[in-house]
Amino acid sequence: MGSIQLKGVRKSFGTVDVIPGVDLDIKDGEFVVFVGPSGCGKSTLLRLIAGLEDTTSGSIMIDGKDVVNEAPAQRGLSMVFQSYALYPHMSVRGNIAFGLKMAGMPKDQIDAKVKAAADVLNLTSYLDRKPRELSGGQRQRVAIGRAIVRQPKAFLFDEPLSNLDAALRVQMRQEITRLQRQLATTAIYVTHDQVEAMTMADKIVVLNAGRVEQAGSPLELYDHPANLFVAGFIGSPKMNLVSGAEAAKLDASTIGIRPEHLIASTEGEGWKGTVTTAEHLGSDTFLYVDVPNIGPMTVRVTGEAGFKAGSPVVLTPDPARIHRFDANGKAWSK
Repeated sequence: MGSIQLKGVRKSFGTVDVIPGVDLDIKDGEFVVFVGPSGCGKSTLLRLIAGLEDTTSGSIMIDGKDVVNEAPAQRGLSMVFQSYALYPHMSVRGNIAFGLKMAGMPKDQIDAKVKAAADVLNLTSYLDRKPRELSGGQRQRVAIGRAIVRQPKAFLFDEPLSNLDAALRVQMRQEITRLQRQLATTAIYVTHDQVEAMTMADKIVVLNAGRVEQAGSPLELYDHPANLFVAGFIGSPKMNLVSGAEAAKLDASTIGIRPEHLIASTEGEGWKGTVTTAEHLGSDTFLYVDVPNIGPMTVRVTGEAGFKAGSPVVLTPDPARIHRFDANGKAWSK
């Protein structure tokens, strides 16, 4: 079991509340991603769950037991950090087994657990190598293996892919997702990369200044953002946000339209603008358009588009996909 509930969790440094109070329910076996800009409190919240930071007030329940006053080692969690934190003088086998040896587990059980973890992570042929002989992705898998053998109630990942190049990040996020599904263990994953959040999570928790702005499935947050912050953060490219007279026509303070929900044409009714940049990516084309009295807008067109920098363009939003936000930035619908 690995259910985790946060009830009024608050963290203060002196008179400053960095986590003003969080309530969150994480189900057993769920893959939850904490996402938000730098300084939003996502890593601090993860460290509170791990026990690496003291909780100012509130409860952290793991399988129904409040662990706020328990040491990290007593919480039954395993953490994978941004840095691999491997012992350079030890082999892969030694690094994976280290925690079990420190716990006094019999050698035959350690060997069996290390073998099983290596099989899952495709590390069997690397067990006798030192970390310096491994690639970045292999080192990260060793760090994950060290967490797996403890058979924790939940895995905690603190931006584990930040040190990898773009191609390896894609590969590793697929491997971590596959591994979590295979082990059926609860996972909490911290990242500033909303693409990672969208592709990996069962549930995304969007944080801003220590507060939960919205929690839900990736598509729920994408299709139904609760407020302007979530609307502007989730999605790549970002949602187009328009205020002023155009929004007032729809009884809103601000309206939002995602790039793929704008139709670009050479004539007709709509917002008239000029293409400043056209990015042709093969499967898609991104048009960056300057619209007078509105500002810059982004359009996503499937396949090749017959526009180039300097081309006039008319943008027509899909009326069914327009998001409305009130003066407080909260979403509403008719």
